[in-house]
Amino acid sequence: MMRKGRIAIGGSIQEVVQQEDGVQLSDGRTYKEEEVTWLPPVEPQTTFVLGLNYADHASELAFEPPKEPLVFLKGPNTFIGHNAETKRPEEATHMHYECELAVVIGKQGKHIKQAEAYDYVEGYTIANDYAIRDYLENYYRPNLKVKNRDTCTPIGPWITSKEAIQDPMNLALRTKVNGVTTQEGTTKDMVFSIPFLIEYLSSFMTLQPDDVILTGTPKGLAKVNAGDIVEAEVEGLGTLKNTIIAKPE
Repeated sequence: MMRKGRIAIGGSIQEVVQQEDGVQLSDGRTYKEEEVTWLPPVEPQTTFVLGLNYADHASELAFEPPKEPLVFLKGPNTFIGHNAETKRPEEATHMHYECELAVVIGKQGKHIKQAEAYDYVEGYTIANDYAIRDYLENYYRPNLKVKNRDTCTPIGPWITSKEAIQDPMNLALRTKVNGVTTQEGTTKDMVFSIPFLIEYLSSFMTLQPDDVILTGTPKGLAKVNAGDIVEAEVEGLGTLKNTIIAKPE
């Protein structure tokens, strides 16, 4: 299985591949996972975020599933890597995790048909797209303050090649908070599939390499607080871990 990532070590940024007990640099040096600073495995270009793309998640928020993809954009300031810290605003009372399958685009394309959609995918990674719903205007017009806050989108640890994932539309998702499972779901319950989303997005704009599609989260939200350790898991992709800290004044 091919997995690649990005780390910072010794004052430089390095691309790495997964080893049994850590990471390997291009020059052959190896390090344990805890010895490096993890970066997002991709430097996202345009990031598309799906809202209410799981029917059970829509129902827990008392909304009907959308008839057309509900998509908004995310800025690069939000992304952090594996084992990093997410800042929680002290005034927030409704900060939720969102475990998501992230699709990384591998080549330029427009007017892509569903039957050819996976030809444009490089691979997959995990995102935990925290939402601070105190600032929500309504679910069909997501406020920038909800989804574009610094450090609120851990992503990684790896990009797993598409060849290693037999069926991305049948993967289990799971979130643990302080070691306790609080969310479980499966990508087969998406309202709009990955091929549909690629066809839809490319029908009106050109997709570029390193664009990322965050495909939504299933039912099972819970509040998180400073000190919580959150682990987002997607079958076949590994585990993305990060810690919630209080945002300093």
